[in-house]
Amino acid sequence: MTATPAVERGAELRAVTVEVAGRRILDRVDLQVGPGELVALIGPNGAGKSTALSVLAGDLPPTAGTALIDGVEAHRLRPLELARRRSVLLQQKGVSFSYPVREVVAMGRTPWARTPEASRDDERIADALARTGVEHLVDLDVTTLSGGELARVSLARVLAQDCPIVLLDEPTDALDLGHREQVLSLAAQLARDGGAVLAVLHDLDLAAAYGDRVVLLHDGRVAAEGRPEEVLTASRIGDVYDHPVEVVPHPGSGVPLVLPVRPPSRQRVSGTLDG
Repeated sequence: MTATPAVERGAELRAVTVEVAGRRILDRVDLQVGPGELVALIGPNGAGKSTALSVLAGDLPPTAGTALIDGVEAHRLRPLELARRRSVLLQQKGVSFSYPVREVVAMGRTPWARTPEASRDDERIADALARTGVEHLVDLDVTTLSGGELARVSLARVLAQDCPIVLLDEPTDALDLGHREQVLSLAAQLARDGGAVLAVLHDLDLAAAYGDRVVLLHDGRVAAEGRPEEVLTASRIGDVYDHPVEVVPHPGSGVPLVLPVRPPSRQRVSGTLDG
């Protein structure tokens, strides 16, 4: 069998296996994200999503297989080279030390110090603050922020880094409905502008609405990959998540909506309201 050629730009896993303390977290996973696309990586808790993202970012060496960044094996790239090629939003977004918000966002510019790109630091930082809607927080101590505010500040740092590959681990965690849509809209715009964007998501409806492709992980393996309507079927999602669902088209866009099957409420059963 002829091997699939490596993508020249973007990030790729090829037959990646990860084992930790005798436990297989990923099992021969193939995954690609290329320029101009937003890939939504979904799956139940423990499926291996964050591990796959860490390997894709070059932060975690695989037990077997290969992680590629722009066609180069990730382990061959120095940390500074990695930081100029890809930015990463971690699942854990906490900051241990007291810094003003602007300084936290400015940390995203560190890889570009002492390069011609450093002349754009102020512009990039201001743009990132504006796009995430946190300009009004710039002078606040980051340790005083709410979870949702911190999530947006962390995303602003990633945007300020200005890399062609963007890897987001649960970017909508702790966000309300409006800000979830804002963050995924930003991610989709990065892809439209030519970026290679991967987002680990628990919200299947967001994955369907914004993902150009959806990759479903289950027990460390790729269970399905393709367009949202191909991956998000009621039988497959019900089996993988161990809960029955209905999948219906959104009345406006037609993208799949995943609805958990729930028992009727007490009010509907009795036909009356309490109180």
